[in-house]
Amino acid sequence: MRVSKRASGAIAMGAAFALIASGCSSGNDDEGGSASSSDGAIVVDGTEPENPLVPANTTETGGGKIIDWLWTGLVEYPNNGGAPQNALAESIETSDSKVYKIKIKENTKFHDGTVVKAKNFVDAWNWGAYSPNGAQNASFFADIDGFADVNTSDPDGDGPKKAPEPKAKEMSGLKVVDDWNFEVTLAAPTAVFPTKLGYSTFMPLPDAFFSQGAEAFGKKPIGNGPVSFVSWENNVAIKLTRFDDYNLRDKMKIKDVTVKIYQDDTAAYSDLVSNNLDFQQQVPVSSLAGEKWKADLGDRAVASTTPSTGIIAFPIYDKRFQNAKLRKAISLSINRQEITDKIFFGNRKPADSWANPLTPGAKPGNCTACAFDVAQAKTLLAEAGGFTGQLKMYYNADASHKDWMEAVAQQVKTNLGIDAVAVGVPTFAVFRQNINAHKMDGAYRAGWQQDYPDVENWVNPLYVTGGSSNDGLYTNPEVDALAKQASSAPSLEASHELFAKAVEKIDQDVPSMPIYFGGQQSGHSEKIKKMELTNVGELDITSVEL
Repeated sequence: MRVSKRASGAIAMGAAFALIASGCSSGNDDEGGSASSSDGAIVVDGTEPENPLVPANTTETGGGKIIDWLWTGLVEYPNNGGAPQNALAESIETSDSKVYKIKIKENTKFHDGTVVKAKNFVDAWNWGAYSPNGAQNASFFADIDGFADVNTSDPDGDGPKKAPEPKAKEMSGLKVVDDWNFEVTLAAPTAVFPTKLGYSTFMPLPDAFFSQGAEAFGKKPIGNGPVSFVSWENNVAIKLTRFDDYNLRDKMKIKDVTVKIYQDDTAAYSDLVSNNLDFQQQVPVSSLAGEKWKADLGDRAVASTTPSTGIIAFPIYDKRFQNAKLRKAISLSINRQEITDKIFFGNRKPADSWANPLTPGAKPGNCTACAFDVAQAKTLLAEAGGFTGQLKMYYNADASHKDWMEAVAQQVKTNLGIDAVAVGVPTFAVFRQNINAHKMDGAYRAGWQQDYPDVENWVNPLYVTGGSSNDGLYTNPEVDALAKQASSAPSLEASHELFAKAVEKIDQDVPSMPIYFGGQQSGHSEKIKKMELTNVGELDITSVEL
């Protein structure tokens, strides 16, 4: 999850392993309060969530940001990029990286006043893993023993056959011990497992979720985080308010947060400059030229580096994109340095690896397909038999993607003679719905922001068969086998080496094209006196003082 908090006490673990540090931080480390803030309110920018707000069924940042604020999980990731630390967990213990004994803090509450108990985690994870429920994040539970018994896949993709009925509704690897303790048995030792437990899919769900159903609950979600849900007016705003019964480490210093849904990030920026918007996570690309954003905002401008990568993915379910030589030809025809220099004015870096280098376990320079080599690209295109028709390259038009996507399309057209054209989809929500429905008939923007600090997060969800964000339906049995070995390695070091071998196979197949490493330019209003960004660049709303 991305509910990163200020660093304090390291996560309590068994002696069998140590967790890892990652990323970068932004903001002020002063944790002092401000009396003038206590009844204050802020308005921040956002995008319409793709789905109702259910943790295990949210894979995009528009909804993910809201879920991060509404929930608190077992583990959280410090703003300064330090090692993951306990949040709702009192302790997470193991002696073999296979059986984990988890104790939660007693008498914390959901927003409906019910107490968070061990069963709320076990029930939530079983619901997310059970394939008939259709949770997009189901694959994140694959480490747990018994996952294969509750999760079956469609044997022919979107074809006429149906997935077989699962053998069970609950994973054998989950056991409630008592109200405050539960036990997780994995299918194999997995050293990175506790690191993953801060990701939003592992959040607890109240009993109301199961009585209401996912659709109704997600429209009026009940979390256990520092703010509670107030209202959601589609494509207009989502309103949140301080949860006064929150009793974990970081409480809200202000009262109300409104997430205003913008259809155009330049409109949001105009509101930011004029102090009608209190926070914008990424200012428009148009404001970067000549560092205009710094001139406009002055000391309200915030620059940071985030573990995120701008990507263009292929719909490999479309027969036109099933030749790896074609995909590599297109990737090699893109001059990433020119894109970052001319479009982003040096505020991004050309991507040269499959995982962002800020991520623990990431190997720099392992994307050979990221090189700019027109001669090789032409040779590969010829060997692939060329490309017939128009190459559409889709992006969501409600953020600053038009310029760089058009530049990429023009480079492909100039360097390979392919009729490439950038096509804008009006909103991020519709864009993601088309991607998840496997309706894309061209390449598409598919940036990735890490969910938790380990290279595994850049491989399993994106490139393993059935991965939660493997939207192009890429599959390679060798990648799957290596990733499985890596996931069950006895140490993080061994895991990272095996993931590096899996990435070598991915690099040969080029299922997507890393384009740039993220740099973030944010801004806040004069109203905000203190604030911090999380380790992935989101606003830490518990840090805001007015």
